[in-house]
Amino acid sequence: MTDLGTRARSAAGNRNAVAVAVLLVLALIYPTIFPTLAKLPVIGDFVPSTDSMVVMIVFTTMAIGLNMVVGYAGLLDLGYVAFYAVGAYTAGWFASQQFDQVSFQFGGVGIVESLPGIHISMWIVLPVAGLLTMLAGIAIGLPTLRLRGDYLAIVTLGFGEIVPQFVRNADSIGGFDLTHGTFGISPIDSLGFGALGAAIGLPESFRQSSERAQWYFWTAVVILLITVFCSVRLRDSRLGRAWIAIREDETAAAAMGIPLMRTKTWAYALGAFFGGVAGAFYASFKGGAFPADFYFNISVFLLCMVILGGMGSVWGVILGGMILGYLNVEGLATIGSKIQQSGIPSFESFDPTKYQFGIYGIIIVVMMLFRPTGLIPERRHKIEMEEGVHDTPFYDVQLEGTLTDRDPSDD
Repeated sequence: MTDLGTRARSAAGNRNAVAVAVLLVLALIYPTIFPTLAKLPVIGDFVPSTDSMVVMIVFTTMAIGLNMVVGYAGLLDLGYVAFYAVGAYTAGWFASQQFDQVSFQFGGVGIVESLPGIHISMWIVLPVAGLLTMLAGIAIGLPTLRLRGDYLAIVTLGFGEIVPQFVRNADSIGGFDLTHGTFGISPIDSLGFGALGAAIGLPESFRQSSERAQWYFWTAVVILLITVFCSVRLRDSRLGRAWIAIREDETAAAAMGIPLMRTKTWAYALGAFFGGVAGAFYASFKGGAFPADFYFNISVFLLCMVILGGMGSVWGVILGGMILGYLNVEGLATIGSKIQQSGIPSFESFDPTKYQFGIYGIIIVVMMLFRPTGLIPERRHKIEMEEGVHDTPFYDVQLEGTLTDRDPSDD
């Protein structure tokens, strides 16, 4: 039996490896095959552009970071948009003309030497944004993680609302302009390989390249792969097992010697790190960081991705993130235009983008009714749901079975 189980796990691992390799190859060649896909009948209009794919991957990366908090540790976070904002504004502080009182350049591409402000290479800014966002995650987590359940969700919701309001009004802190208020920080420097890269055929600046979308797409894929790798390794580590223990039963985890505050804070910090990197990258892609991008609905949107894919499941979150990301970026608009062109009188002015969050809500409700574990559920969560009977918790089912199996003669 042991040999059979080992061979079965090995075969499953090989199938997963092949599937991941195929998806990776398709992802890398997507920008080159997109023009061909877009010309296909019927489905061509629904193929997302390379620019749209970049946005979808960025939000999927943030969803994986949120999954560390919600899916692994079981901490309901309704303010994840705050980490996205910190990452984006970090890029604005270290790679733009925001602080024009100084003139400092280190590896910036596509800019002239006389340009004022701080211009550090975006390749350096990305991890720096992650580290600063990690510190923000610790600062938010320390006073809030002593709470549980709904109380924790309410407090994180408050922090999620405070940060956007702060960046919107931090244009005059004692006369110092930190965030440029409602106008945001723009332009933010581009990613690129500089003069050395140009010498070997690589673009000096992505934004100034004719293949801008492709290079940003490939960079986004690399960031996503790094995030997935770290997420999987963390899940299987000692820290990841501690997160899962806290998610399953916090009291029992504490009784077994797991330091609750430290373990929860690590979940917040590491989840924040990847949210900050994704925020900084997206700010470079858009060319700016604007307060209007950091509203509460983003946190709910990312949480929907995690729920749709399967809480705790990395591959499920990727699938859920790409589906909802596509619908949000261009999917609903394309579907709406097709319905309007169908000639049905009642739907000539129908625009599903007006009801996008209602549509996402319907999707989540349907998932909760028919597949509550998500599209690709985590194995442990799936077993727990399947062992239960309807709404009866797993523990009660086991207890009922024990009482039923008792011999009346023992009384």
